[in-house]
Amino acid sequence: MFDYTQFQKKSILCVDMKSFYASIIAVTEGLDPLSCHLAVVGNTDQKGSVVLAASPAMKKDFNIKTGSRLFEIPEDPRIKIRNPKMGLFVRMSTEITKLFFRYVPPIAVHTYSVDESFLDVSGLEKVWGTPEEIALYIQKDIMRDFGLPSTIGIGPNMLMAKLCLDLEAKKAKGGIATWTYEDIQEKLWSVSPLREMWGIGRRVEKTLNSMGIFSVGQLARYDLGLLEKKFGVMGNQLYHHAWGIDLSEIGAPIMQGQISYGKSQILLRDYKELNEIKSVILEMCEEVARRARNKHHAARTISLGLSYSKEEFGGGFHRSRTIEKPTNVTMDIYRVCLELFSENYRGQTVRQISIAITKLEKDYEMQLDLFDTNGWKKRKIGYIVDKIRYRHGPTALLRAVSYTPGGTALKRAQLLGGHKK
Repeated sequence: MFDYTQFQKKSILCVDMKSFYASIIAVTEGLDPLSCHLAVVGNTDQKGSVVLAASPAMKKDFNIKTGSRLFEIPEDPRIKIRNPKMGLFVRMSTEITKLFFRYVPPIAVHTYSVDESFLDVSGLEKVWGTPEEIALYIQKDIMRDFGLPSTIGIGPNMLMAKLCLDLEAKKAKGGIATWTYEDIQEKLWSVSPLREMWGIGRRVEKTLNSMGIFSVGQLARYDLGLLEKKFGVMGNQLYHHAWGIDLSEIGAPIMQGQISYGKSQILLRDYKELNEIKSVILEMCEEVARRARNKHHAARTISLGLSYSKEEFGGGFHRSRTIEKPTNVTMDIYRVCLELFSENYRGQTVRQISIAITKLEKDYEMQLDLFDTNGWKKRKIGYIVDKIRYRHGPTALLRAVSYTPGGTALKRAQLLGGHKK
């Protein structure tokens, strides 16, 4: 058992906008976001397009939710299907964040995603009342000012507030719930399957299951040394999170984990031609390298993943390779991806590509290589290209492959968050 008196006991709110995208579209069309049947899809012109958001009634009455496909939506006169309006969504998210500043200073707000934020309301009891009262004020303000429903989880740290939101507040009458350290064994340890625990994906869940761990309670009682041996620093975090312990502050990521830069793209059509697949891989390497350079990071491990079309009955591969010298040069990353591609690809039809780089190091210094005398030039060119694109737009400089039939960069530059503006 842990002595929780030695850990922070703040008042953290985790505010989530209920079916955010669908609710905004509903309000702009004069509909009730809770009772209308509305789905927001990536592209209404493509039957295989993914549902980005569905109203609560859509989920309840038609079992259509985020991740469903357009062709799964039944033909019903009550149902409204809309394209996303990413510009509107981002503007609305900004206005809601400004609303939070009525109650707390900007330093006490952490925008976790476009529809979810953390607020530290510790010490505001004499000003606004208890955390539950503050949560109710904020919830009512959001409904009055924007007509949007919200749910709020309250906890002694960011992790507990998030878990409370996901596991109780979203299902609670009124949409507000509170967890304390005393609730952990009763409310958290019973959670199973493990993927319902925030921060545990299917791959980690599968590994934990193979170790005989099927609930959060079993994870909390597992040997810490064995978890660290299996997962490294992430094993330590998994163990302490199972006990509700989180030392991160507002503005810091909840899961420190292993930092990486990645990009995944569901292609607009099936890709079969080698040159077209390689064109997209190169464009994606460019984007991943740019993100790393933006933070002055270079990576040692490069990963490539391909998912095949349903015509191939699914499947695919995900492979990684660690190189000797860290890099953030596009063509270096691309070269490794091509190696992984040629070793594992057998001519199947490709529908999704993912690229990631990990094992990061700071890129403020560069060790010269006697066998690569132009290495420093390649590194410098990347930063110069980034500056040009930052000043004149992402399409100011493009590789020739982006103008070929397989290129996607030009089309995606017209999107916001991967969807229509």
